[in-house]
Amino acid sequence: MAGIDRHTTLAAQHAPTATLVTADIENATWPLMLDGAPQQFDALVVTHYLWRPIFPTLLGSVAPGGLLLYETFAAGNETVGRPSRPDFLLQPGELLRLCTDWHVVAFEQGFLESPARFVQRIAALRPFTQPDTGAAPTRHPL
Repeated sequence: MAGIDRHTTLAAQHAPTATLVTADIENATWPLMLDGAPQQFDALVVTHYLWRPIFPTLLGSVAPGGLLLYETFAAGNETVGRPSRPDFLLQPGELLRLCTDWHVVAFEQGFLESPARFVQRIAALRPFTQPDTGAAPTRHPL
């Protein structure tokens, strides 16, 4: 298991055997690269985070047949709290469009209570072959 965050102290306390990388992925290069490509994992979980410029890298970090679980704030959240800037809120159906060529297992968007927030979430499986070449991508161990 590996994790990336700006602050990994709390995660280290709860997952002492995990590989944790402290990184600012908005202002630096992606820290989990191998031979110029993102390292791939069987599952990628993203929560409460949105930085659109790394979408291609995140998708490339999911191994063929692997699972993407993504949940973060969506448009409408500006009416109930933070984040409220459009840069940090998913637009309707944005995760569905991101995973167009993937097998979407589940998708939800809408309002949740306690705490009040608008979210969008998806569970999607990466295809075993890439649509553009038909070749299976190379998987890199961590």
